[in-house]
Amino acid sequence: MTKNMIEVRNVTMKFRMSDEPLNSLKEVFTTAVKGKLKFNEFLALDDVTFDLEKGKTLGLIGKNGAGKSTTLKLISGILKPTSGTIRTYGNIVPMLELGAGFDLELTGKENIYLNGAILGYSKEYLESKYDEIVDFAEIRDFIDMPIRNYSSGMMARLAFSIASVVQPEILIVDEILAVGDVAFQEKSFNRMKELMSGGATVLFVSHDLEKIEEMCDKVIWLDHGKVVMFGDTDEVCAEYKKAQGIKG
Repeated sequence: MTKNMIEVRNVTMKFRMSDEPLNSLKEVFTTAVKGKLKFNEFLALDDVTFDLEKGKTLGLIGKNGAGKSTTLKLISGILKPTSGTIRTYGNIVPMLELGAGFDLELTGKENIYLNGAILGYSKEYLESKYDEIVDFAEIRDFIDMPIRNYSSGMMARLAFSIASVVQPEILIVDEILAVGDVAFQEKSFNRMKELMSGGATVLFVSHDLEKIEEMCDKVIWLDHGKVVMFGDTDEVCAEYKKAQGIKG
């Protein structure tokens, strides 16, 4: 019997949003004291259920605001669901907000050890992978420079290189392959495929349906937080294209 690596059961996620824009903590406090602070509830996910088996790749598709990134953050443990349960079995590497753990005043080299530690890698492991990380990111000439001087592309390449150096059991990816120029995107895509062929279980969000069709075994189509369809990639993508008026 194939083992599930991710089990999502009846997950609902609600966010509370203020009725009007409040630009500072002082405004929030003053409005609250006056009893005028009002919130609307936004339903980001509505009773979502699915399983993902070991070694399989699941694509999440849907328009902006469908709930794709929220799903990834819930499974990564960044958010907790309002209701329902999520169970994961294995170490998770989330490639979501690349470079979120970087310190702009530190050098590229120092950030490799800082960001690597945030992701749970030991100093010894990072030392053994240091040259591989630097060469993959293509920033050796700039590695001793503070990363405040890096372009956004250089920072993204370094963050991707650090995050992808490990062999995760569960890999969670949000539009990661849009990193850098076309040549680096292709290299990132190939690295992803290496991780997948090594037995990683993958959740993958992308607006690029061709990438979804190439990489994924199963697909979930989300719309306004609800699962429209869950099944084999070809079937779900075909129905999605039909609904969106996409040819091919």
